[in-house]
Amino acid sequence: MTGKQSARTQSRELAARGKPVSASRSEMAEVVLPAQTNALGKLLGGHVMHLVDIAAAMAAERHSNSYTVTASVDHIDFRNPVSLGEIVILKSQVNRVFRTSLEVGVEVFSENVLTGERKHTTTAYVTFVAIDEHTHLPKVVAPLLVRTAEEKRRYREAGERRKARLKLRES
Repeated sequence: MTGKQSARTQSRELAARGKPVSASRSEMAEVVLPAQTNALGKLLGGHVMHLVDIAAAMAAERHSNSYTVTASVDHIDFRNPVSLGEIVILKSQVNRVFRTSLEVGVEVFSENVLTGERKHTTTAYVTFVAIDEHTHLPKVVAPLLVRTAEEKRRYREAGERRKARLKLRES
């Protein structure tokens, strides 16, 4: 069996298996420190975007079992600021797998350490491409197994965002 045949066989086996959304779920948290804030004591938007990219990559790599590269950020919505001293919490999961790419949804929350109050601060959708570790070319990714109504909604909406993204590239 040649290397190409072996890779094709592995791709077919992978496609047959699939992985559940739960296999990609990731969470990270950190305390907001002075160096990460603006003059108003609020977490810098650029730092939030950096954390979003990391949290999203963790979910994409967990699902694909490979290195990934960021292909696009379709949407990032800042709803509420995160203040100095609060904990910023990021939750990510794969919403949909295409062939070699994956859309990951990330939700960001702030937590006041004194009151325990949590606020939804940011939502983002990031697309990654899985990369073969030897050739550095795109790699076929196992399909996503969606089971719950919420997972099916996210899957459907990810497809709609992809259509819009591809349409923008054409124009």
